[in-house]
Amino acid sequence: MVKDDKELESSTSCEEKHTWKKLLATPEGRILEIGLIMALLFIIVLGLGYLRFQEKAHVFIGMSATNILFGRAAGISFGYSFELGNVLVIITNILIETILVLIFYPLFVFSFRSILVIKPLRRIIKRTSIAAEAHQDTIRKYGTIGLFMFVWLPFWMTGPMVGCAIGYLLGLSPWKNLTIVLSGTCLAIICWAILIRKIHDRVAEYGPYASIALVIVIILIVSVIYVLRHLRHKY
Repeated sequence: MVKDDKELESSTSCEEKHTWKKLLATPEGRILEIGLIMALLFIIVLGLGYLRFQEKAHVFIGMSATNILFGRAAGISFGYSFELGNVLVIITNILIETILVLIFYPLFVFSFRSILVIKPLRRIIKRTSIAAEAHQDTIRKYGTIGLFMFVWLPFWMTGPMVGCAIGYLLGLSPWKNLTIVLSGTCLAIICWAILIRKIHDRVAEYGPYASIALVIVIILIVSVIYVLRHLRHKY
C-alpha cells in the first residue's frame, strides 16, 4: 500500500511537470516566463536599492504597492508626493503594469480554457471575465482601435487587465493583443502623470503635507468604489 501511494505521488508529480512543460511551450507560457523574470529582476533591483538607498527604496516600494492595490492614479500620486521626477514615476508605473499584464494575461487564458485554476486568483479572473464579456461586443465594432481606447480611457473597469481579456475573447493573437494593450497602458500612464503632476503642483501651494493628503483622498475614493462594487455584486 505504501509503495502504491508513493508510485501514485510520483505519477502525479510527473503529470504536473509535463503539464507545466506543455503550458510553458505555448505563446502564453512564454509570456508568463517573461513576466516572472521581469518581476524577479524588479524585486532584485528594489532589494539592492534598499541596501544602499533606503529612503528612495521605500518610496519606490510604496509607489509599487500603491499602484498594485489602488491603481495607477494612486501610484503616480504617491511618487509625486515624495518628490520623484516625471521620468522615474512614469517608467516605474509602466514597468509595474507591464509586469502585471504579462503575468495576468496567460493565467487568465489558462483559467478560461480550464487548463489551470489558481484558487487565490479565481475571483479576480472571474470578475475580469465578466467585465470583458460585457464590453467585447462594443469594442468589436471598432476593432483594435476600440481596444486601444478602452485601455487608455480612465473609466471604471477599463484598463490593461480587462483589456487583455477582451483581446483574447476577440480572438487576437497573444502578441498583437499585448502590443495594443501595453501601448494603451503606456499612453494612459503618461496622460495620468501629466494631469496628476499639475494637480500636485497646485496642491503643494497649500502646505508640505497637502500632496500626501491628495494620495490619501485618491486611495479613499478607490476603496469606496471597491466596497460599493462588492456590495452591489453581493446583493
